[in-house]
Amino acid sequence: MVREPIKVSSIINGKKIDTERTLPRENPTHPDEVVGYAPINTREETIQAIDAAYNAFKEWAWSDVDDRIARMKRAIEKIKDSTDEIAELLSREHGKALYDSKGEIAISLMWMEFACDHVKEAVTPEIKEHENGRTIITFDPIGVVSAITPWNYPISLSTIKIAPALLTGNTMVLKPSPFAPLAVSRVCEIIADEFPPGVLNLVHGEAEVGVELTSNEKVAKIAFTGGTRTAKSIMKAASETIKKMTLELGGNDAAIVLDSFDVNDERALRRMVISNFLTAGQICMIAKRVYVHRSIYDKFVEKYIEAANKWIRLGDPFNPDVTVGPVNNKNQVQYVRSLVEKAEKDGAKVIPLGQILNPELMEEGYFLQPTLVLEADFHADIVVEEQFGPTVPILPFDDEEQVIELHNESIYGLTSSVWGEEEHAIKVARRIEAGTTMINTAAVQGLDVRFPFGGVKQSGVGREYGVEGIKSYTETHVINIPKSLELPYIPE
Repeated sequence: MVREPIKVSSIINGKKIDTERTLPRENPTHPDEVVGYAPINTREETIQAIDAAYNAFKEWAWSDVDDRIARMKRAIEKIKDSTDEIAELLSREHGKALYDSKGEIAISLMWMEFACDHVKEAVTPEIKEHENGRTIITFDPIGVVSAITPWNYPISLSTIKIAPALLTGNTMVLKPSPFAPLAVSRVCEIIADEFPPGVLNLVHGEAEVGVELTSNEKVAKIAFTGGTRTAKSIMKAASETIKKMTLELGGNDAAIVLDSFDVNDERALRRMVISNFLTAGQICMIAKRVYVHRSIYDKFVEKYIEAANKWIRLGDPFNPDVTVGPVNNKNQVQYVRSLVEKAEKDGAKVIPLGQILNPELMEEGYFLQPTLVLEADFHADIVVEEQFGPTVPILPFDDEEQVIELHNESIYGLTSSVWGEEEHAIKVARRIEAGTTMINTAAVQGLDVRFPFGGVKQSGVGREYGVEGIKSYTETHVINIPKSLELPYIPE
């Protein structure tokens, strides 16, 4: 059923701002349908939002932490009450299955509640009594935070920044992706309504908005999730004023299946399939390449195909039986398709996976049938590049030294997973270069918001989630009160 398009606003200094120029967001399932319109803000409006955050920070930085927590908890309850509405909007603009949209909101709320429960632990001053006197260490807010978020998990990758930033006394200007701007705007509106004007601002727009958010001298920190190439530009823009940064970037996350893995474990194989194809493979931490010990390779592939054909059900995100919806946008469809076609042209074997539940939509929407790629070269594009779509290569390896080298030669290191007997898997995991390594599970299934998350090498800078993620929005301030105010070795 086609509905009237909605229109979301920007939020600057507590006021909703509409613009003459707007950006339409189509429905990936039915691209002829416009789900809604987001504003296109100007550089001047972006400066206004930054100024509003800068001015609000002067008081908000000294607000009571219990008041901040109470405000955030009220927002959490309102988001919970609106979950069905927000999830439906997210599925329409993004393409992810409805259960997946509700799951994203659930993860977001889980993190926001954790941040509320642990912000005091992160910001409570430490007092050290010692032989030289007393030292007080405080954890102070940084200032104005620019947050730039992607389209694949627009709500969770925004709230992962909003909650710790505001709870620790910072103010924020957030810019979502134009490929999924609607549902996250609703969430931001709910949160902003609970906080003083200027504490949380929302802008949309094109390159000039991003440039201002990353170069304006009043911005103290940048929190960005997205591609490594974009991050390099952001770092250059930010270098003029030496801004703090948390960057969660791309990954080419590998799953390593050891010879101790039980190929008859149907639940484990289902977890593997989900780790490859949840959200149509459009997750930064999804398992994008699978290495399997040659001694179990043939049997693993056979059982994997069985598991994939059971779980993958492609179609309309609002069909309750569907597990995989369309890809988010046309460019991504073309990119993933080009990788698969090149692999096949170079001699790889491509196997379609899953069931198509709504065949009438396949040509209409941005649909790609999930595929398994076998017999690819270790250094083929589909293996070494981040596909960010519903395809995965499975490759055999002969020994652990070989597979560890294959894993670690990547420029990326976000997450990884090792599958097999637990102690055996842990031993291999210790040698993996990654921010997070999961044992016998992968991707969102192994995510725990209580612990820090982020990448090594070109997969990022800093950590989100956990108390460490909250503290990343603070500056450490040391106040020394020595017993003796004069040093004995300095002459009078």
